[in-house]
Amino acid sequence: MKHNLREVCSHFTIYGDFIIGVPFGTGHINDTYQVAFDQGGTVVHYTVQRINHNVFKNPPALMENVERVTAHLTSKNLGKGGGSRKTLRVIHTTDGKNCYQDPDGNFWRCYVFVENCRTYDILETEKQAFEAARAFGKFQGELVDIPGGRLNETIPDFHNTPKRLANLEESIKLDKFDRVKNVQKEIDFVMSRRDDCGILLDLHNQGLIPERITHNDTKLNNVLIDDFTGEGICVIDLDTVMPGLAHYDFGDMIRTGTSPALEDEPDLSKVTMRFNMFEALLRGYLAGGNGFLNEVELEYLPFAGKLITMEIGIRFLTDYLDGDIYFKTHRNNHNIDRCHTQFKLVESIEEQMDAMKMKVKETAKEYKA
Repeated sequence: MKHNLREVCSHFTIYGDFIIGVPFGTGHINDTYQVAFDQGGTVVHYTVQRINHNVFKNPPALMENVERVTAHLTSKNLGKGGGSRKTLRVIHTTDGKNCYQDPDGNFWRCYVFVENCRTYDILETEKQAFEAARAFGKFQGELVDIPGGRLNETIPDFHNTPKRLANLEESIKLDKFDRVKNVQKEIDFVMSRRDDCGILLDLHNQGLIPERITHNDTKLNNVLIDDFTGEGICVIDLDTVMPGLAHYDFGDMIRTGTSPALEDEPDLSKVTMRFNMFEALLRGYLAGGNGFLNEVELEYLPFAGKLITMEIGIRFLTDYLDGDIYFKTHRNNHNIDRCHTQFKLVESIEEQMDAMKMKVKETAKEYKA
């Protein structure tokens, strides 16, 4: 193993004897491990992560956000059954900090491991979709009144689609790795939809949709699902929690939750927007949010699915042109496979957009605050 987890863990206020640490999860960015400690004859697990400081340039600011958010959510759940499993619990270092910087400059953090639950890369049932979306809706709704001012922007312009488009155009222009010739069809796909890129930000600038605190990476494997009840109990992977638009979160739920295929599935015939899953996500999100969205936000929820799916496809395409430096890749043309699944899903969403809009109008009436 490339990291000395015993040494890393010695800098956190974890009691007992270190037993073992193993890689954990399927994330693209950080290095994540599950570690086990013997605490008086009982094995207790923790999650230890190396924060990728090439992606997150200011880990202390990131962890300040995480601490503020988890503390606020914990206060909301005090006295409620199972409250200790409703949000991540940050373990401090031995000198009272929320992260540890090792001699090589790596930043590490530690959470209590949430037992008896799991994540799903592909949602298998409408109940799972409902529960995951309900957890994200509750997460957003409970952060509306967080004290202490605006959160730090951990990655500025993370979901700024016009800037993502500008980055793509710059990569096309530079063509550092002579790859543009391989992806002209994909480039044309984006350019034919370029007018869509600024719609949500224009609405925000007009004051029609407000800034929220958003998760900004609502892959449905970022919700822990209880093994016994099937309830969505805890939102994880809080690195990108920061100011944003509600649509960023719901759009990514559509992207990751409605297709039965993995996001790098080479067989595009498997990629489609399942309407029943969209409806389950919508109902869960509105139920969890408890009426915090305004009318314009509601109207643009279906469009958010198209926009965020296209944006992620743009990012995969850009990373391919830049030499595969951002997302971890595990095979040749991995980012292009990912790009293809996003663009196929965009087409499926476009085909069902009218029905999605109608479903939002019907469903929103049931979840008025």
